[in-house]
Amino acid sequence: MTVEVEAGPAPDSDLPAPVSATQSVRCGTPAYWDEACRHLSRRDRVMKKLIPRFGQARLESRGDAFSTLARSIIGQQISVKAAQSVWDRLGLLLCVQDEPLVPSRVLAHDVPSLRSAGLSQRKAEYLLDLARHFEDGRVHLDLWNGMDDEGIIEELIAIRGIGRWTAEMFLIFHLLRPNVLPLDDLGLLKGISQCYFSGEPVSRAEARELGEGWAPFRSVATWYLWRSLDPVPVAY
Repeated sequence: MTVEVEAGPAPDSDLPAPVSATQSVRCGTPAYWDEACRHLSRRDRVMKKLIPRFGQARLESRGDAFSTLARSIIGQQISVKAAQSVWDRLGLLLCVQDEPLVPSRVLAHDVPSLRSAGLSQRKAEYLLDLARHFEDGRVHLDLWNGMDDEGIIEELIAIRGIGRWTAEMFLIFHLLRPNVLPLDDLGLLKGISQCYFSGEPVSRAEARELGEGWAPFRSVATWYLWRSLDPVPVAY
């Protein structure tokens, strides 16, 4: 593949790739989860049946900001298995074991060095650009709690290799924002198709209209639709 653009999971995976890390700005399960489940169950007949199927499973944030975004770049347009292989090889190259990836370790390498871990030319460039944004302070982590979703998305998509889908996954899985509806996500559209439209294809407009009824907890509804496709919870 010679042209790479920001995209969701590869065709053999309808869900975001898992991320393993040990630190997070906001770690754990959202405080709003039980309230969201009650709200969705009252308002939506599908959610009322779907939510109890997964017991105490919850959305969980595990990765720190830089590791989460780096992993999302690596996973674009390739399978979950291939992305994990590249991530593992990158960890060996950068001497990262059970700890988050940090910008300074990436910046100690050039594009050819990063490519030796299995990254494409373009993804190596993207990873270096991400590291520079963090190292130079162009990413304002300390301000994000006071910013709305669109403001954070605007800041993130200024980084090469990060588009709206990646930024939305970051909002859901790292910042635990409750009301994100990632309309470019294939897993969300497939889950809506199967649970609401008897398997018929669903348009983004139809998904958006349905999602209006889930507010202000659209992230939670999205998470349960992902679970309807794969019951194993994913931590990004």
